[in-house]
Amino acid sequence: MTKPIIIAHRGASGLRPEHTLAAYQLAIDQGADFVEPDLVLTKDGHLICRHENEIGGTTDVSARPEFADRKKVHVIDGERYEGWFTEDFTLAEIKTLRCKERLPQLRSSNMAYDGQFEVPTFEEVLELAKQQSARTGRTIGVYPETKHPTWFDGLNLSFDAPLLTLIRRYGLDAADASIFIQSFEVTNLKRLRGKTKAPLVQLMAKDGGPFDLDKAGVTYASMATAAGLKEISAYANGVGPEKILILPRDGANKNLGPTGFVTDAHAAGLVVHPWTFRAENYFLPEDYRKGQSADPTYLAQAGDLIAEIQAFMAAGVDGVFSDFPGVAFAARATR
Repeated sequence: MTKPIIIAHRGASGLRPEHTLAAYQLAIDQGADFVEPDLVLTKDGHLICRHENEIGGTTDVSARPEFADRKKVHVIDGERYEGWFTEDFTLAEIKTLRCKERLPQLRSSNMAYDGQFEVPTFEEVLELAKQQSARTGRTIGVYPETKHPTWFDGLNLSFDAPLLTLIRRYGLDAADASIFIQSFEVTNLKRLRGKTKAPLVQLMAKDGGPFDLDKAGVTYASMATAAGLKEISAYANGVGPEKILILPRDGANKNLGPTGFVTDAHAAGLVVHPWTFRAENYFLPEDYRKGQSADPTYLAQAGDLIAEIQAFMAAGVDGVFSDFPGVAFAARATR
């Protein structure tokens, strides 16, 4: 039986500011099989690694007076965002910024690295994976997510051309390549299916639905059914569900038994890579929390992430997205 893969969610983002080469390098050193960069686009069409195109929360742009006049308000995928957006910056300008911790309340130790790292390009991550594969003798894969593709399409900044150019340059346009391309939307995955042999993954959350199919009334709940998963298999190779779709929780935040999601997905020929496994009590069900709840730092303290990951591996998942790839590696090694 194939071992579940370990996908470093934005790198080892529990230990370094997310989407930095330092976070990706640490993830590789800790045994990750894949590193996951979220991709957005610059004004001049370059793919860079940020969780969102709004970068006020992950860079020092708000402290840069030269960029003060670029602060804007946008409604993206139906949600209001205020801040600074990558599509208003050239790559050269982005490279002058420095990254900072996105979750300082929970990961205060990561703030020691604020201001040290550039925003990496997707090409830099591909190059890192190539170099580290050669160094370690392991194949280090990449697992890029296209963020807000409908929004960027509307700006004439489509992901398709720059993404496909790079994966072809790095020899990843193949069905057995060490890459998965993922999206919460559907239209762009179907479009990519006609342009690349690389494996594709349909992301889905517990609530809502893909923005591009909102007017059609498509929800993630309907996509998570046996019939919905079979439809996904026509254009994707896998699914990335929010983990609660596999192991739901009750009103007391305790785990319930597994749903039929994994079985249904496997029956449709799809691999299953749930997200996101994080060590802090804040993110864990009561079953795996540790410490005293009266402690002011309780939610930021580490619980038993190994046990949670092993519960999902026992449920048959094919991989896990984790901010703590070293913990996920230990969970896989000791199950």
